[in-house]
Amino acid sequence: MDRAPILVHRISPTGGRRVVIRIRGVDTVLGVAYSDRDLIEFLRRTDLPDPDDLVLGDSEVIAWQGGQPHIYQAGEE
Repeated sequence: MDRAPILVHRISPTGGRRVVIRIRGVDTVLGVAYSDRDLIEFLRRTDLPDPDDLVLGDSEVIAWQGGQPHIYQAGEE
């Protein structure tokens, strides 16, 4: 796999991170997450097994772009 199938983009200037999933070569925007809880809910809706473990366990199928994982607002670090 050349990139993780779930991409959490960098924090936007207004807060939150856009979440994209790649399924069968097609990128789909799931929404803007403002917390791990949002991210877990987006993944739950895609029927992925154990979305809590994927997010909270720092799975390699999630790529966090531009900054620390689990941070959704500028200045939280």
